[in-house]
Amino acid sequence: MAVYFHEEDLPEGVLAPGPIAVDTETMGLVTPRDRLCVVQISDGQGDEHLVRFNSGSDYDAPNLTAVLADPERLKLYHFARFDLAAIEYYLGVMAAPVFCTKIASKLVRTYTDRHGLKVLVEELVGENISKQQQSSDWGGKELSEAQRDYAASDVRYLHRMREKLVERLEREGRTELAQACFDFLPTRARLDIAGWADHDIFSHM
Repeated sequence: MAVYFHEEDLPEGVLAPGPIAVDTETMGLVTPRDRLCVVQISDGQGDEHLVRFNSGSDYDAPNLTAVLADPERLKLYHFARFDLAAIEYYLGVMAAPVFCTKIASKLVRTYTDRHGLKVLVEELVGENISKQQQSSDWGGKELSEAQRDYAASDVRYLHRMREKLVERLEREGRTELAQACFDFLPTRARLDIAGWADHDIFSHM
């Protein structure tokens, strides 16, 4: 297992075929204001790749965007809604099709209201991850080893988590419902970017 660090783009040919786990680190939670700093990717084979974008980046990353935009490659996220918006806004591609572990968790782990990544990793794969660096400064000139380890851990377990969640979705008869939610996520991300982040357009009000 290794963590590879890249500047401004992903090297060509470093990922195996099949689903990839994806996550992002930004300067904050408001996508148009808080720039994209890091994109993390794992093919589930044991390595993680971190692509860092510097302040003033033009986000010209043809290798990375080709992988993210590939309609034949499933992307695994935890809270895909946010990552999809950040990737489309800054990299110009919709990184779908999608499997979101947070949505899957909410559909099958109805015995709890705890659906954070740390809790899911502990329950589903028996590993512990630290969230200490979650709110650190991702826009600096250098990323610490602690930040790199944190970023890598966000994608390290998503393939194994998906396997467990797929089994539970099938067991509870909610696979089709989950897929419908996943299919809507690109539209939900675009609504966020367009200004409807805090509004439920399906509500009566």
